Amino acid sequence: MRRRIWEEDHRASELEDPNLDGEDDDTTAQKSTFNQLVTDADLSAAKTRRIRWLSQMCEYWPLRRLASITDEDIDNVLQSYSSNPLGSMNAATSINTNSPQSSPTAQRPQIILAGSGPGSPHLLTLATHRAILIATVILTDKLVPSEILDLIPRRTPVHIARKFPGNAEAAQTELLTLGLEALKAGHTVLRLKQGDPYIYGRGGEEYIFFREHGYEPLVLPGVTSALSAPLFAAIPPTQRAVADQVLICTGTGRKGKPTDPPPYVESQTVVFLMSLHRLASLVESLTGSTAPAPASSDDKTKLSPAPWPLVTPCAVIERASCPDQRVIRSTLQDVVAAVEEEGSRPPGLLVVGWSCETLVGRGQARWV
Repeated sequence: MRRRIWEEDHRASELEDPNLDGEDDDTTAQKSTFNQLVTDADLSAAKTRRIRWLSQMCEYWPLRRLASITDEDIDNVLQSYSSNPLGSMNAATSINTNSPQSSPTAQRPQIILAGSGPGSPHLLTLATHRAILIATVILTDKLVPSEILDLIPRRTPVHIARKFPGNAEAAQTELLTLGLEALKAGHTVLRLKQGDPYIYGRGGEEYIFFREHGYEPLVLPGVTSALSAPLFAAIPPTQRAVADQVLICTGTGRKGKPTDPPPYVESQTVVFLMSLHRLASLVESLTGSTAPAPASSDDKTKLSPAPWPLVTPCAVIERASCPDQRVIRSTLQDVVAAVEEEGSRPPGLLVVGWSCETLVGRGQARWV
């Protein structure tokens, strides 16, 4: 392959303009690019760029694949490079760049599970942005902000999951079915999620589903709101002498059932995702206002978790990183009343712990 690259570069230089040195400013046969700016990447750098790219491929491709490479593989690789000189994120697990409409025989079906971050398109990873641009079918959720959906090319079909209370499982099944049908048709399918696909995004379940049907997903991480939303609200989840632990929980279990509340640990910051719609019952379970009934007689002997003090600081963070982000700072005693009075604008999360007042306090107000 190295020899092929050298030969093509040499042939290209010969075709460039064999009489370039003999031309003057009055030559009528000058090219249209005669006065074009020449950058460092245009000459010697351009000739060595493919060699450097080849070295990276030799480093990352498995030896078994390198040993079995054929002339046809080399042709495909060189053609892929010429059409996309920037290469891919990983030579061994690259994202398809062909579409079934333009080259149905060359298209390999591919499923990508990607996180879109907390909300702002500026926090979208380059990998996910590229996946958005090259996907031929996109399956997403209604919580993904419109600013990110606006990045999707107009030609790309988009299906937004019809998830609402009581229909979450049916909507998830519909989305998986649509993805599987698109893969069988040869599409590059992007499953676009908010935050990170593996942090309460059911990414693991979807990975297993598609793998069981013969399609190994490519997973792209996203900036999870569980850790980024506190940052935008001036809340450090960890702070020396204040909080040395971070716990990420869900406020809603399977089929909408409540989850077991974590015990109170003074040096712990707890982030509750998917919790604002049942904030009152969550706060009651944390503070011990309502203890869950034991499931069996054996559970009666178990100690109840330590209740959280009512004065524990907390914050409700809605639409983190977006222009209309809102933060309500309060305590477990008053946060329910605060949200009832101020209203709720999902998506949002609840942060509980003494780190909530490390950088920004609320004074004597019940909430700010």
